[in-house]
Amino acid sequence: MIHHERRLPHWDLVGEPMFVTFRLHGSLPVGRAFPPALLTNGKAFVVMDRFLDKADTGPRYLGMPAIAELVVTCLRGGEQRFHRYALHSFVVMPNHVHMLVTPSVVSAKWLGPLKGFTAYQANRILGRTGTFWQQESYDHVVRSDAGLERVRRYIENNPVKAGLAATAEDYRWSSAYLNGTAA
Repeated sequence: MIHHERRLPHWDLVGEPMFVTFRLHGSLPVGRAFPPALLTNGKAFVVMDRFLDKADTGPRYLGMPAIAELVVTCLRGGEQRFHRYALHSFVVMPNHVHMLVTPSVVSAKWLGPLKGFTAYQANRILGRTGTFWQQESYDHVVRSDAGLERVRRYIENNPVKAGLAATAEDYRWSSAYLNGTAA
């Protein structure tokens, strides 16, 4: 297990379930800070996720069907084609992605290529260049079967909570839609 920190702590585990969130560059309000002295990492995540669900500021490129489809295809390809992780659940929101995975390689060999390839292809679709994803992502180790199920439900019900769908299975850019697995 490798542990490192930038603004957030990161765990680079192989063979252990991870809840990972990454977002578009510029998707949070400018100057919005989550000071560690005031908020735990978990509380900072909840505050950040509420901002992201509102999507009041910043780009919403992932809300474009062509880009959302690209990301879904690449998320599934990381499991099915490249065998970099077992993909338990995911959702592509208008400005961020949640995924629950059990990596079979270190994150530099799955998250970096995933973000790099999707950024390049999305920028081509948009006819632009430049930073697409925020450099840092949020990751959290899931330590139990009950935790795995709780995180899966959280991920798949995120579009319902954000007002984007009536049910998790109605939201096209999620594992609930593809698998009919939401509860």
